[in-house]
Amino acid sequence: MVPQRFHPSDIGFDFDGVIADIGEAFIRLACEEYDHCGIALEQITSFHVEQCLDMPEEIVETIFLKILKDSLATGLIPMPGAVPVLEEMSQTAPVTIITARPIGDPVARWMQNYFSEETHQQIRLVAMGDHDDKVRHIKELSLTCFIDDRVETCLQLREAGITSYLFAQPWNRSCTSLPRMKSWEDIRSLYSKTL
Repeated sequence: MVPQRFHPSDIGFDFDGVIADIGEAFIRLACEEYDHCGIALEQITSFHVEQCLDMPEEIVETIFLKILKDSLATGLIPMPGAVPVLEEMSQTAPVTIITARPIGDPVARWMQNYFSEETHQQIRLVAMGDHDDKVRHIKELSLTCFIDDRVETCLQLREAGITSYLFAQPWNRSCTSLPRMKSWEDIRSLYSKTL
């Protein structure tokens, strides 16, 4: 199936699990700091990690809080292909990132570290602190397409008439009713630089 095509200015992105490899960071910190080693990404089959791993909820929350507070210090890395595709998109239009994180500074510092200054200047970042309020922000920014790794968010967007794609992760595999992007090469196919 060839996806619908969009102008880069119409596409928005979630941050964790789409641009940034939160799964890798979580697994690494769980082992390095809490001795919960041997976790495979494929074992994280729920957005609520404590439901699928034999790990206390407090540890899960502490690890995610560390990543949210200081993404650079915790070694959060980009998803394969994210940097070149976003750099390419930024040459045509601003890149919009809407994250459920409550604070944007750690994301802004992370973006500044991984992207060129030109691209960083083209990033519109919204840290809105609520997984269930993305529809409002997406509409306010006049986006018509959004890529997220959370099933519930994509379903809400679809209900609101916004084209949404799941970025394929083990925790969203059970959902078969939504179109998905398996890689950043797939995302590249959504837009054309000639538009």
